[in-house]
Amino acid sequence: MCEQPRSLPLIGEKAPSFKARTTQGEIDFPKCYEGKWVVFFSHPADFTPVCTTEFMTFASMQAEFEKRNCKLLGLSIDSIYAHIAWLRTIKEKIQYKDMKGVEVTFPVIEDLKMEVSKAFGMLQPGASTTQAVRAVFLIDPKGIVRAILYYPLSNGRNMDEVMRLLIAMQTSDQHGIATPANWKPGDDVIVPPPGSCGVAKDRVEKADPDVKCLDWFMCLKKCPK
Repeated sequence: MCEQPRSLPLIGEKAPSFKARTTQGEIDFPKCYEGKWVVFFSHPADFTPVCTTEFMTFASMQAEFEKRNCKLLGLSIDSIYAHIAWLRTIKEKIQYKDMKGVEVTFPVIEDLKMEVSKAFGMLQPGASTTQAVRAVFLIDPKGIVRAILYYPLSNGRNMDEVMRLLIAMQTSDQHGIATPANWKPGDDVIVPPPGSCGVAKDRVEKADPDVKCLDWFMCLKKCPK
């Protein structure tokens, strides 16, 4: 029989809805997160070293995500009991870099039936049929998928990049701008390209002290506070 095509939510689409059991009780997604940004991420398995460093790092940054109206939500194809035992071990025994006694308080989903993993395209048979790859979905307050990141089983994610991307998208939404490569808060931002020849001509010929134009299509300005 032909294999059914796999799908995953795409950027700009509504994130799949689901109900699940987590380490913080039952959740109804996205209903429980209305009005909040969400970093929804999967990890291959509990009690694995790379995942342990990731969870400790996410947990240590949780307050910073919360300040930006963003909730963390984890998932793996493990039981709730395995999640609890692993998170207790992290808090009681694991020291990594300057992190010790780290308590993971964001929800971690039990997905033994792989229903949520499949809905989000977190299972990729070429990597593993029993473990979710390291997927990250950034979902906005309206439940729309805004960014998707995928990492292989062997390599940990860069949580600073997840935070940077979140701030960049929030800045773009608030001020109607774009951000250049390697942008960080405080760097110049990009003014949207002109939509007509007249606007392009004015942009080049009529100097705006707040805008620096490299050419008609590429203008930058200071990042709005």
